[in-house]
Amino acid sequence: MSRNSLRTHSMGNHASGSPFPGEPEFLAVGKLRRPHGLTGEIVMSVWTDFPERLTSGAKVFVGKDFRPLVIRSSRQFNQDLLVAFENVETREDVGLLRNYEVFVRTVDIPPLEEGAYYLHQLLGLRVVADKDDRHIGVIREILETGANLVFVVEPETGKDVLLPDIDSVVLRKDFDKGEIRVHLIPGLVPDEK
Repeated sequence: MSRNSLRTHSMGNHASGSPFPGEPEFLAVGKLRRPHGLTGEIVMSVWTDFPERLTSGAKVFVGKDFRPLVIRSSRQFNQDLLVAFENVETREDVGLLRNYEVFVRTVDIPPLEEGAYYLHQLLGLRVVADKDDRHIGVIREILETGANLVFVVEPETGKDVLLPDIDSVVLRKDFDKGEIRVHLIPGLVPDEK
C-alpha cells in the first residue's frame, strides 16, 4: 500500500475528475514552518511520499484559500525541505505564509502501480458487512495508530464506528464498486453484540 497525505480537502462534486467517491480535489503535501535566511526561503515539513516532485517549476496551492504559487527552488534541509516561491522574494514576504498547509491537485499526483492506492481514495467508500450485506456507513476519516490504520465510519444514524484495518476485519477493498467488505467482530459496532 502506498500512501500520501491524510489531510484532504474536497471542493464540491468531483471537480478533479477523480474516479473514486469522496476523493478530494486537493491533497496536503506539507506545512510551511518558518522563514530561513534572507532570500525568501521557508522551512516546509513534508507529508508526501513523493517529495521529489516539489521542485523548481512545480505548482502548489497554499493555505485555506488555495493560493496558487510556483516553486522557485527547493532543497533538502534535515528531515524537511527549504522552499522558495516565485514572486516571494523576502524574508518578510515568505513569513506571511508561516503555518500554512501546502497542497497539490489530486489530478496531478503520480499514478501508482497496479493494486496500490492512496489512502485518500478510501474516503467516501461504503462499508458493507460481508455476512449479511448490511450497509454500516461511509469512511469519513482515517486515523494512523502505531499498529495499524483505523477507519472512522459514519453511519446514517448513530455514533461513528471505528474499524481497524486488519486482515481479520477488512476483507476486501473494491474501488470499482466503491465499497469495503468487512467482517464485524463483536464489539466493533456500538449497541451490537
